[in-house]
Amino acid sequence: MLTVELDDLARHKNSVIGYSPWKTITQEMIQAFADATGDHQWIHLDVERAERESPWKSTVAHGYLTASLTPLLNQQVIDVQGKSASINYGLNKLRFPAPVKSGAQIRSKMELLDVVRVDDQRTLATYRTTVEIRGGDKPACVVENLAMYVRS
Repeated sequence: MLTVELDDLARHKNSVIGYSPWKTITQEMIQAFADATGDHQWIHLDVERAERESPWKSTVAHGYLTASLTPLLNQQVIDVQGKSASINYGLNKLRFPAPVKSGAQIRSKMELLDVVRVDDQRTLATYRTTVEIRGGDKPACVVENLAMYVRS
């Protein structure tokens, strides 16, 4: 994990910050996400039908479940000091190149693209997060995520 002072964050611009540990995506997580969002499509929940009929021969996680895990994964990659809060400010260019099968392991690769001092209290960082699938040829998710850091 990279620990960096907010005022020194820009020194890491245009570089890979690091990788999170691997996280297993379980069928229970997929079910909980379906229940929370109301997206109960069979490709996510019906294990037997997915094994028979889906192109992946398995249930797959919702793309937005994968995207929603980026803060959890990324907080294991970088620790920005000198802030009182980190706010998920938004997403740019969200893509889902490959599905995440139930039981697969994912991790995030973080790159710092830009750092802008908004005012005396706030700094906006733009990261490219690539969610990799262990053993996969394509990433599960590629997104520019925006973090607003509020100074302490």
